[in-house]
Amino acid sequence: MRRSLPVFLAFILGCTAPQELATTTTTRSVTTSTAPATTTVAETTTAPSTTSTTTLPVLQGLVYEEVARLPFPVQMTALAGAEYSYIATKDGRVWAYDGSSVLDDPVLDISQNVLNRGERGLLSIVIHPDDATRFLAHYTATDGDTVVSEFTMVSPLEIEPASETTLLRHEQPAANHNGGMLQFGPDGGLYLGLGDGGGSNDRFGNGQNRETLLGGLVRIDVDDPEIEPELFQYGLRNPWRFWIDGDLIYIADVGQNAFEEVSVAPLTPDVNYGWPITEGLHCFQPSSGCDTTGITLPVIEVSHGDAGTCSMTGGIIYRGPAIPEIEGQFFYSDYCGGYLRSFAYLEGAVAEEMDWTPQVGEAGSVTGFGIDSQGEMYVATTEVLYKVVAQRG
Repeated sequence: MRRSLPVFLAFILGCTAPQELATTTTTRSVTTSTAPATTTVAETTTAPSTTSTTTLPVLQGLVYEEVARLPFPVQMTALAGAEYSYIATKDGRVWAYDGSSVLDDPVLDISQNVLNRGERGLLSIVIHPDDATRFLAHYTATDGDTVVSEFTMVSPLEIEPASETTLLRHEQPAANHNGGMLQFGPDGGLYLGLGDGGGSNDRFGNGQNRETLLGGLVRIDVDDPEIEPELFQYGLRNPWRFWIDGDLIYIADVGQNAFEEVSVAPLTPDVNYGWPITEGLHCFQPSSGCDTTGITLPVIEVSHGDAGTCSMTGGIIYRGPAIPEIEGQFFYSDYCGGYLRSFAYLEGAVAEEMDWTPQVGEAGSVTGFGIDSQGEMYVATTEVLYKVVAQRG
């Protein structure tokens, strides 16, 4: 398969309405914090320290290995140890990957039901961790609604479109900030990230509104249809991607026109990430007041202008066997910047920050990450799926 799709610059980008900020920075560095105070960490290309032991040759760095050219891949997902991994493309199709190549025919095609335009489309997929026949997808319906549905996987290479059971359908007031990610938590709940409804400046007032599912992390009970989906955490602008690791969640939230951010918090109810009171570590509109009481501030803030940053694309925690030296690192990128960066979150603080871009190069317009059935890491751009592999000496 050798197909490509033009880059849509509108995809997951922040809006650019003017605003007043407390401070702005334009340095090519990453600002980190566990509190409002900040420290600046310079770019480095040295492999992070680790407690992992290995008999492998010394890790010299990371490189991208091209896996496939696809029409706007957004995510890879898999069950550990399974024969196949699965790749979602924004046009509404799902492809199987056997570890060496992507099969020619999609295993699921719901493109006729998907509005593939701008930030909308097939946005995320996940397999039930306890039942490989249950395949779930988050997509934009042809009328613009957000839909989360379950499908039956009748075999590893066939998912039945007619088996669709809708778990959530939610009206969207605008075409952007539809969120994206689906992932199961350790409690068995399915978690969905939803944006604030679109526009700019939290136009619809959803960021701090706990009476809507928009602007938050939504929990869905996939086993009991009588339980309504609930707003689990809130104060998010457009959480295009997040990652659950044990009892922590790492949320990469897309900023408006000054700061992108990564927050780390317990996977517990009622966490408030601050939008639109805050953007990154800053007051979003200082003239309107900025009471940060009870707000969980990000641990990573990246300013626009830093390596072309415009729209944060998180991210996974790497826990694969091939590169034990980077175990526990959270990797993230940016749709415009195309870099590859990581950090470890140790004892409640950011550590071991890395910028791998000088080694791997700029990937292009990064749309998502993923892991295969062996736990190895992949980076998706609008046209190419890359595997991240070790370069050893």
